Amino acid sequence: MDLRTLSFLLPLFLTSTTAFTPNTSYFLSCGSAHRDIIATDTPSRDFVPDSPFLSDSAKSSSVTNTSAAPSSPLYFTARIFTGSASYRFTINSSGTHILRLHFLPFSNRRYDLSAARFDVIALKRFVLLDDFSAPTSTVPTIKEYFLWVDSGELDVTFVPSSSSPLAFVNAIEVFTAPAYLIKDEDTLKDIGQVTHQALETVHRINVGGPKVTPANDTLWRTWIPDDDYLPYKNTSQVNSTDPDRITYKVDDTAEVAPPTVYSTARTMNIPSWMPASNPDFNFNVTWSFPVVAGYTYLVRTHFCDFIDNNSIIFVLYVGNLKTEIHSSFHTDSPSEAFYIDFDAEGPSAGMINISIGRSLDSSPWDANAILNGLEIFKVNDTFGSLDGIPNHSLNSSRTKKSGVAVAVVVLAVVGGLVLTSLLSLVLVFIRKRCRSKSLPLPLLPRYNLDLHIPLIDIKASTNGFDESLVVGSGGFGKVYKGVLADGTKVAVKRAMPGSKQGYPEFQTEILILSKIRHRHLVSLIGYCEEQSEKILVYEYMGKGPLRTYLYGSDKPCLSWKQRLEICIGAARGLHYLHASHSHTIIHRDIKSTNILLDDNYLAKVSDFGLSKLRPSCGETHVTTGVKGTFGYFDPEYFKTQKLTDKSDVYSFGVMLFEVLCARAVIDRSLSMEQVNLAEWALQWQRKGQLEKIIDHRLVGNINRNSLRKFGETAEKCVADYGVDRPTFADVLWNLEYALQLHVTELKREPHEDSGIVELLIPVAATRGVESTSLNVKQEDDMAGTGMGQSDSTESTVFSQLITGEGR
Repeated sequence: MDLRTLSFLLPLFLTSTTAFTPNTSYFLSCGSAHRDIIATDTPSRDFVPDSPFLSDSAKSSSVTNTSAAPSSPLYFTARIFTGSASYRFTINSSGTHILRLHFLPFSNRRYDLSAARFDVIALKRFVLLDDFSAPTSTVPTIKEYFLWVDSGELDVTFVPSSSSPLAFVNAIEVFTAPAYLIKDEDTLKDIGQVTHQALETVHRINVGGPKVTPANDTLWRTWIPDDDYLPYKNTSQVNSTDPDRITYKVDDTAEVAPPTVYSTARTMNIPSWMPASNPDFNFNVTWSFPVVAGYTYLVRTHFCDFIDNNSIIFVLYVGNLKTEIHSSFHTDSPSEAFYIDFDAEGPSAGMINISIGRSLDSSPWDANAILNGLEIFKVNDTFGSLDGIPNHSLNSSRTKKSGVAVAVVVLAVVGGLVLTSLLSLVLVFIRKRCRSKSLPLPLLPRYNLDLHIPLIDIKASTNGFDESLVVGSGGFGKVYKGVLADGTKVAVKRAMPGSKQGYPEFQTEILILSKIRHRHLVSLIGYCEEQSEKILVYEYMGKGPLRTYLYGSDKPCLSWKQRLEICIGAARGLHYLHASHSHTIIHRDIKSTNILLDDNYLAKVSDFGLSKLRPSCGETHVTTGVKGTFGYFDPEYFKTQKLTDKSDVYSFGVMLFEVLCARAVIDRSLSMEQVNLAEWALQWQRKGQLEKIIDHRLVGNINRNSLRKFGETAEKCVADYGVDRPTFADVLWNLEYALQLHVTELKREPHEDSGIVELLIPVAATRGVESTSLNVKQEDDMAGTGMGQSDSTESTVFSQLITGEGR
């Protein structure tokens, strides 16, 4: 079936689609005095006059389009504003709501709407549009947003810019989204707390198919063809099937995406006679989508394997992320639709690339890849903005000065307006003139005031954030070496503009680290939340991340004994998190850069911003969107979005191979079979030839039995299913066994003495903390491991080995 035939039959495919009925819905024809029924929509919609929903103080009027006949009655009129004005909508129940704003500028005798520039704010904290000017076109501009709204009221405020006395809108839609569309525990919630986030639809693509209009989508969306986003169209071919064949999973319906989206797809353009072993097979189908750099994006990929009867296996790339898709893992029957969400940073180049390609796990004669649909949503930045340049910052003195000046101007202009309008206007102007003043977010509860360190003290400890004291950087921001007034050396982690880590991660780190203490967990000294600053202060780890001693730097090579001791230390810290609390703490981002070393090479686990608490009431997992670092992901967690303590075990197993081989866990510069370290190392481990891929600097310096036990431990950790993986108690025992096998055969050299006699090493001082609802225990400074054992290098476990007794 070609595209022309498909376009002709499109209306016939949707006749049986069940209409969605939202719990709350408002459809406004702005500036109109009568109702406009859009009968072509499926289902049809009744747009009513907007005046009853405007605030009483709104300075507005209606205008009529007399210049040309628009494509829809919604664009015959517009509501214009000469001052701040708000729409207010009563919301019946809490949940995600869809907001759409329609713009089609036109001119009449009094106004030229194409000259209007304005801002739009929702819920008094999300800046949806910043100094926006609607494009002059015969095609309307429709902006779509997803907002979590508690039952009560949703307000949408329009504020003319200082350069233009005019704002306008043609139509507004507000309605409840299906509960399963943006799930509470979906990726959106992990990008940030759902009540603190907003999404803007940037791209909605029907891959391989024609345009889908609101007439053919029960949520009245528009899906556009993908042709303009394919740089190399000849790498792909279009496949299609009857939309009536498409089925949905139990929790999903056509509101996720209509059958017409899932019934077309692009696959790799390969001749039927070409086997996967042919070198010409090694190519990807790639789409490129323009985005604004600096924001985080939620990428939703839609799949439906109607070609290979639900047996297709392929590789998907989302930006720098790579994952293998097994359609049979996600669905139970052929032609059953499913989707997978990812988050991606908007690169500086301003393009997000999505690619599909062959998998090494596919058979030589049926290897292929598929993509049916794609949606890309922008996530608000840390200031609550979805528009403009994200996260600008000025110094605090300029903040104070300009904030006061703007406030005076605002008060003079809108002194007669009601309080709500005044606050909205001040919010927008202060944000535009002084970005370091963040939009309102709930403050961290001050139940741990003893941990709060004044900003002036932190600045003093770092010489005013002197760049010469920067010792690292990451998603959260820069890390500075500092010294507090009492002489304590600290690492100061300061959130910076463009930070990948937002307020929820900042809060989680404080909540977790303020309530636990263990010599193999980095200690939190304090935090600061002043003048829009988010700063965490930790004990200083003199040697830095483990990764820098493995590859990519000129740091000295770690001996095999030192590597084992470091892995054992990290395992002890993680065992404590998993086994020593009423609520298991799942770290969720175990990797070599999050294992820090002190001056004695003592390993400590760091970075708890993504951690989750597992309920204590018999629950075995936490349902949550996938978050972490690519290459360390637990495949079972990735497929099911069920996070367990065994997800940490998998990531730790990947890190064990990384420690052994001293190479990146994902290295795209290598051949395809070597790109993924875990997969590559497993191949050699199963052959019994792991020694062939170890760090060349260790060759001849590892006891063979020690290496065998280490390899077996890593292999068990990266088992496909969590039930087959060991606990950290077992991992710890096996690693200690591997160390014992090594040290009892090889002579101990003086330079190998890492000095890890842990009972003599103090834990960094932490200020007292009152108990909260997070009921986790603090380990005594001089206690042993999380299970009360001695924390010396050779634990009491090996007394059994030394005396000849089995475990």
